[in-house]
Amino acid sequence: MKGLELSKRFYEECGRPMLEAQFSHLLPYLAVGLVGSGSECFGYDDDLSRDHDFEPAFCIFLPDEAIVDRKSAFALERAYAKLPKEFMGIQRNRMSAVGGDRHGVIRMSDFFRAKTGSRDGNLSLGQWFSLPEHALLEAVNGEVFFDHYGEFTRIREKLTYFPEVVRLKKLAGNLLLMGQSGQYNYGRCVRRGETAAAQLAVYEFVKSAMNAVYLLEKRYMPYYKWSFRGMRELLTNAEGLAEMMEFLISTDNREEMAGKKSGMIETICRVITEELNRQRLTDSSAPEMELQAYIVNDRIMDGQIRNLHILSGV
Repeated sequence: MKGLELSKRFYEECGRPMLEAQFSHLLPYLAVGLVGSGSECFGYDDDLSRDHDFEPAFCIFLPDEAIVDRKSAFALERAYAKLPKEFMGIQRNRMSAVGGDRHGVIRMSDFFRAKTGSRDGNLSLGQWFSLPEHALLEAVNGEVFFDHYGEFTRIREKLTYFPEVVRLKKLAGNLLLMGQSGQYNYGRCVRRGETAAAQLAVYEFVKSAMNAVYLLEKRYMPYYKWSFRGMRELLTNAEGLAEMMEFLISTDNREEMAGKKSGMIETICRVITEELNRQRLTDSSAPEMELQAYIVNDRIMDGQIRNLHILSGV
């Protein structure tokens, strides 16, 4: 059973009855779900994930103290701690009454501040550019089981994805890096016999290409260890792209292999160019990523953002 399903069943069978019986007066102000850090919040958990932090658990999100005071929050913490220590044969982890950082009773403002630096989801352009995507994703992933008050959901909606000017600036920067690392520097490093430098160029190309794919799909890129898995699930118009990228970073750079890898780099660039055309972010079918980068940058409506250095978003 996946962690998200386990969490929901634990809430439905144990958590909700407790809240309805003991805290009916607070229910209109609470949000309940499983959101944040951990593979279970992404649906990426498997048997290996159970070696740490896997348990029947959920989060109870509270508004500020003016609405739910400290005394009520403490009572909720104690009640959460008294829920069954085992559910469906799975032991709950030992933790403090407040559930640690991931589960239990959490102030909404504390949760969003920890993920984004903003307690209410209102971010400056500087924050949008500088915050790690995996942190933003942790603010909007998982599932909310209950939110009568609606505040938790409203904040998540503000953080759903980058403003368009930010997306385009980040996309332009990653396209430029794709061109520099994959279409230009990789071949030069191979011809000089610098196989280690060639592999670094491949890594840079794959990282930038993956970023570009997520940006084109309007999805936050997860933490690096889940980036390939996430890309395989979201790709709709680029079958085999993830497999080509995996091949690029897991093979050597001897002459015969380098030729094959250069061909794959060009294929990836072509697929991404086709998607740029489909989204009308460029009117050119030219395969040079550097050219595409500047065309995308010119599409940015905000002059101040457009005139920033093209790599300022990456």
